[in-house]
Amino acid sequence: MSAKKVVVCLDVKNGKVTKGVRFEGNVDVGDPAEMAEHYSQSGADELVFYDIMASAENRSLDLNLVRSVAQVIDKPFTVGGGIRNLEDMSEIFAAGASKVSLNSLVVQNPEMIRQGAEMFGSERIMLGLDARFVGVSEKFPSGYEVVIQGGRKAMGLDAVAWAQEAAELGAGEICLNSIDADGVRTGYEINLTDQVSQAVKIPVIASGGAGTPAHICEVFQKTAAQSALVASMVHFGDYTVEQIKASMEECGIKTLKKEK
Repeated sequence: MSAKKVVVCLDVKNGKVTKGVRFEGNVDVGDPAEMAEHYSQSGADELVFYDIMASAENRSLDLNLVRSVAQVIDKPFTVGGGIRNLEDMSEIFAAGASKVSLNSLVVQNPEMIRQGAEMFGSERIMLGLDARFVGVSEKFPSGYEVVIQGGRKAMGLDAVAWAQEAAELGAGEICLNSIDADGVRTGYEINLTDQVSQAVKIPVIASGGAGTPAHICEVFQKTAAQSALVASMVHFGDYTVEQIKASMEECGIKTLKKEK
């Protein structure tokens, strides 16, 4: 088994890291750069930042945030939210980000995945895929529908079919988030994660629902996900990244070792 990654997610609103349940009831939990530095030093393998209001407010994301994070960490980090075109991507990379996460933009304009991959390389293009369980049907054979705008807008796309299309267009990775499980802390959506990770040949990050290290062990034992995204369980001090990785090792899951 290849080493599995622990990815810490920081949702940003009005310049602060925030966390809610199913994208609602958010509370501020800290400064993005300070938290990024802490998680980088404590063993997080990668970080993901989402400007959660940029798309809704029809504005580009805060490049000063990207620069402030790039100055204090030495780990790969992905940035998403409010990305509208190739120029926005270029500015984000110039500010220090390793990858961009594309969600609403590419659901409505899939060609942007191909264009981004051709210009910057597939390894820098992550698909952000939010999905909700709607039941298995002819239209949704996986049982999951793609949603955008924090789950507020259903797109009529089957989640697995969209993941496969995005991979074929050139996405190098998928961050797969279950809207139903987001922030609930009762475990990842195993069925959804298994279906998507089995259907594509690119790495999948399981997202939404982590509450204990056991949940992380479970998603790696039952699916082909390469990474697990965590937020609430570390932001609110329930567990540290070190404790999560120690539990993974106890479960027989290989982790990336913290650099001395």
